[in-house]
Amino acid sequence: MTAPLTGLTGLAHTRCWLRAHPLAFDAALAFAVLVCMVCASFVDPHGPHGPAFGARTPALSSVLLMLLSAGALVLRRSRPKTVLAVTGALSVTELVTSDPPAPVVMSAVIALYTVASCTDRPTTWRVGLLSMTVLTGSAMLFGSAPWYSQENVGVFAWTGMAAAAGDAVRSRRAFIDAIRERAERAERSRDEEARRRVAEERLRIARDLHDVVAHHIALVNVQAGVAAHVMDKRPDQAKEALAHVREASRSALNELRATVGLLRQSGDPEAPTEPAPGLAVLDALLETFRNAGLPVDLARTDDATELPAAVDLASYRIIQEALTNVQKHAGTAAKAEVSVVRVGRTVEVTVLDNGVPDGAAPAGDGGGHGLIGMRERVMALGGTLSAGPRYGGGFRVQAILPLKAHVEGDA
Repeated sequence: MTAPLTGLTGLAHTRCWLRAHPLAFDAALAFAVLVCMVCASFVDPHGPHGPAFGARTPALSSVLLMLLSAGALVLRRSRPKTVLAVTGALSVTELVTSDPPAPVVMSAVIALYTVASCTDRPTTWRVGLLSMTVLTGSAMLFGSAPWYSQENVGVFAWTGMAAAAGDAVRSRRAFIDAIRERAERAERSRDEEARRRVAEERLRIARDLHDVVAHHIALVNVQAGVAAHVMDKRPDQAKEALAHVREASRSALNELRATVGLLRQSGDPEAPTEPAPGLAVLDALLETFRNAGLPVDLARTDDATELPAAVDLASYRIIQEALTNVQKHAGTAAKAEVSVVRVGRTVEVTVLDNGVPDGAAPAGDGGGHGLIGMRERVMALGGTLSAGPRYGGGFRVQAILPLKAHVEGDA
């Protein structure tokens, strides 16, 4: 098995070297064609017992024409049409002046194949028909043999096959190039799609982390402030505030663990199994704000509505972020109202507060990412978000989310 494999390896190296040095390949081809023409010029096809080698000797002019036509083949890649014209003219000269002629037409056949393999099909048809007509006509009109002799038929057949073979090679090369280009384009599209999905997933996880951290840290901050304020005079209330701090911290850790756990691979251990939060646990969310001292009223008419998972999560996060902004910015006397209403094929989520008088900085209006994250969530689902100060004071956040979010179609 070693010897055949070694031979195949050597052949592959030789082919690679020839492809890297096309001029050397063309020179070797020209030499091989010259050898074939010279050998064939010593053959008499009409011997008494069939073709006989050494029965005739080519004239000096024929040898010169063979050398010139073979030498022209060295430039067949850089100037294919010029080489065809030169070899064709030399072949016609040999057919007209010599009897019997030397096979100079072999070089014209190679040149015709080269033209057909590097041009389009209409050009191949025109050049091929012209070459076949000129060469075959010259052989029939000026040769001593009958017009239907095998030499004349051979000229016609070889020129036709050269044009057909060159066109087939060109078509195959174009087909392979098209397949390669299509594969490269598909690979680029896959890479771009993968990068886009990675960016979207990073943005989504960043929004979730912001919502979780902002919400729970705000609650911890409020409860810790209450505990510090009443620690000396009302230790029972301080103990209750610290219990809320502990509960908020535990919830923050659990949600962070669930969110970061999404980055694990499917086979990694300890992958999160709890579902993503949604409106089903809205009451528990509002209770954490009430425990932190923010009165929150809830009105909802969607109890019998099963929302898509993406819409359910977005609604929950919008309410969480809006109430967190109220908790941080609206003041100690603020109150909040939350409504979740089904309207046709949409769900309207509204969060109102009365904590900011006219002229003061509205809740959530700052350099943070809260409103930006809410707007990105809503736009990703094909909905609309409006957020701004209310007339008479306070702040209003309203999101209108379609029940059939087009995020499903994107998947």
